[in-house]
Amino acid sequence: MPATAPPDLLRRRQWLGRVGGGAATALPWASQAAASTTIRLSHVVAPDTPKGMTLERFRTLVEERSGQRIRVQIYPQGQLYGDQDEMQALQLGAVDMVAPSLSKFGPIGFPEFELFDLPFLFNSVTEVRRLTQGPLGQRLLERLGRQRLLGLGFFDNGFKHMSANRPLLEPAHFIGLRMRVQASRVIAQQMRALGAQPVTLPFSETRRALETGVVDGTENPVSNFWTQGMQTVQSDLSLTQHGYLGYAVVTHQRFWFNLPAPDRSLVQQALREALMFGNSIADAHNDKALAALQVAGSVRVHRPNNAQLTRLRQAVLPVQADLAQRIGQPWLDALHDALPKERHG
Repeated sequence: MPATAPPDLLRRRQWLGRVGGGAATALPWASQAAASTTIRLSHVVAPDTPKGMTLERFRTLVEERSGQRIRVQIYPQGQLYGDQDEMQALQLGAVDMVAPSLSKFGPIGFPEFELFDLPFLFNSVTEVRRLTQGPLGQRLLERLGRQRLLGLGFFDNGFKHMSANRPLLEPAHFIGLRMRVQASRVIAQQMRALGAQPVTLPFSETRRALETGVVDGTENPVSNFWTQGMQTVQSDLSLTQHGYLGYAVVTHQRFWFNLPAPDRSLVQQALREALMFGNSIADAHNDKALAALQVAGSVRVHRPNNAQLTRLRQAVLPVQADLAQRIGQPWLDALHDALPKERHG
């Protein structure tokens, strides 16, 4: 980690200091005796997505239960930091909490989190939670301590689907397309295996990139597709359900362990309840977004048949072997042990 913040982070920290006012301008861990604390929480999606609603529920619970003594200042849609710098901002103390997608951990030295990016791995969120709420999920969160980060919990945004200006139902349909991806080697290799060219871009830049032709397509849960208005720049949505999109709420040990113990307990309990709420609404919110898309009629919605899904799955099989080579087969073995036995014999 660099000793000083890069210029863009310094500028944003100065801006935060000017607009924050009063106690919010001081580092919240500077004094445990302070009468109030402000938790600065940054994320990159819209407030009316499952992630945005989950974090708003967290804010409400913390502020109500602390009698407004602990405030949660949320900066959505990359207002302060985007995909490329939110983790560095957390490490530098420019924010106190972030809720990155699980793909964000690979580029900062935790490639084991890319297990969640493997295509066609999960059949349901129930299977996902066997990992996130079990020993394997705990092991992953504990590894963050190597960089003095502290993982506070996982939550869902459901399954991803493919979009472009044509249906994407067969491997041949991807050939020659430039597909926006997160900074995940697994997701990039998935696109190459399908015949597409992966282009890594921040989420906040994706819609504009689609509009201007920088990329031809992308992958998203339906709720993100709808709230970002991607139906105005993409003509076809293919319900491939090929990948999972989840998040982890992360803080820094420096901030966390300088909170008084009762405050840590209050925040942790509020977050636990908020994450349960978020998991309960993710599927329903995606279904609602799909219904809204169909009513709007501005995008063609396609459902691959079983034979098409089989061909897509076969095309991306090499991705799993490559990840096993990078992170070690024991991680893949632990993953498959956590899944239902009938899934893999």
